[in-house]
Amino acid sequence: MKYFLIAGEASGDLHASNLMRELKKLDADAQFCFLGGDLMLGQGGKMVKHYREMAFMGFINVLKNARTVLKNLSDCKQAIHDFKPDALILIDYPSFNLRIAKFAKKELALPVYYYISPKIWVWKEFRIKQIKKHVDKMFTILPFETEFYRKHNYDVCYVGNPTVDSITSRPNQEQTFSEFCTKNNLPDKPIIAVLPGSRKQEISNCLPVILDGLSSFTNYQIVVSSAPGIEPNYYSEIIPGTDFQIVFDQTYELLSHAEAAVVNSGTATLETALLGTPQVVVYHVAFGRIALMLKAIFINVKYVSLVNLIADKEVVKELLAYHFTAENVSKEVEKLIADSAYREKMVKSYQEIKKVLGEPGASINTARKIVELMNRQRQKRH
Repeated sequence: MKYFLIAGEASGDLHASNLMRELKKLDADAQFCFLGGDLMLGQGGKMVKHYREMAFMGFINVLKNARTVLKNLSDCKQAIHDFKPDALILIDYPSFNLRIAKFAKKELALPVYYYISPKIWVWKEFRIKQIKKHVDKMFTILPFETEFYRKHNYDVCYVGNPTVDSITSRPNQEQTFSEFCTKNNLPDKPIIAVLPGSRKQEISNCLPVILDGLSSFTNYQIVVSSAPGIEPNYYSEIIPGTDFQIVFDQTYELLSHAEAAVVNSGTATLETALLGTPQVVVYHVAFGRIALMLKAIFINVKYVSLVNLIADKEVVKELLAYHFTAENVSKEVEKLIADSAYREKMVKSYQEIKKVLGEPGASINTARKIVELMNRQRQKRH
């Protein structure tokens, strides 16, 4: 069968590539066409567009790049039309993907499957109407999403969490701290890990504040995890002359060997928790005080980080908007390092989150369900 997939960022590329791998095991004739990244390309098929050409954050940024966004939509629709897939598989990235879902359903009558739900339980709950109308099946990765969708009379399928899969099957699990340092030409000195985001805009907003906050931790080395697709010299261009190290394609290894981590809100917060590393979550918002006031009005959840959302309590400190300052980063990291009771309480809560998420298997569970649904539809047609 022919599958058209769309992933609009680095984490989507990872999860889509794992899904493609499992689909190939179940469907020997699987063919792929996609918008995505290098990991998806590694599974074979034709790449229409790289997610680097699609990564626009925020209303203003999207508006400034409106012509590119519209061309991306047009190119994607044409590629789907030309490829004539048996199914469309969407991975998160809602603003773009829900438009394509409407096109695929109305114009081509394609089966539309959504893997990794848009976070409509945070805001833009109105999108449930589009999902119910244009998505045949939603495969969710957070347990509480089942109840959320049930309130809207929409049946979803919880398949497990792909981050659990990634952590369970991560490489170099036996690597020692000394081996990690030697491999990356790092001194034998305890590490504070920094994960400033996956997009340039996030990195430029977060990294200077984080590094300023960590400048007093002279007994530690500050090591930044480079995001996929970001040029190596981009980080040093943002903060010229600042003392920090960078590692590439070794996020899990870095987190495993770090004493503490400063993490930009996103999937990385959950990865850090599943690896057991104490962390503080940060998130830059323009016009911070106004933004937090608006959050209370428009945002439907108490927390921003996946760790706190899954636990339904504050497990990790969230420094958002105007709370995200160098001074606050410094205070929280000091607490993570020096307060053993605080660390232990956080790590214990991490274990509870692991139990809630369940066993690995999200990719294979989703692949099985998609193939099963497609086979059923094929039988109906015959």
